[in-house]
Amino acid sequence: MRYKLTFVVGLALGYVLGTRAGRERYEQLKKSARQVAENPAVRNTAESAAQQSREFAGKAYHAVSDKVGDHVPASVAQRVRSLRERNTNGAAEDDWGTSNS
Repeated sequence: MRYKLTFVVGLALGYVLGTRAGRERYEQLKKSARQVAENPAVRNTAESAAQQSREFAGKAYHAVSDKVGDHVPASVAQRVRSLRERNTNGAAEDDWGTSNS
């Protein structure tokens, strides 16, 4: 219940602050966010972080599967296999719209 109340209070506070700022401030924030997102340095850093996280996830997958072995239920193992096959069989983008390269 405490978390619901915190969420509702945060939602109300965001609404009040947002309406006070108005449309002009919203457009200004949107423009600033777009400029940051289009910055080549930001894009390169984001792509580098994504590549490193994919490499780390692959290493973690192998480490966990070596230690867990056959202790994983067959239904879970099949689901993981199908997800990996879906992502490696020519899928250019994942569910978030990012490239796998």
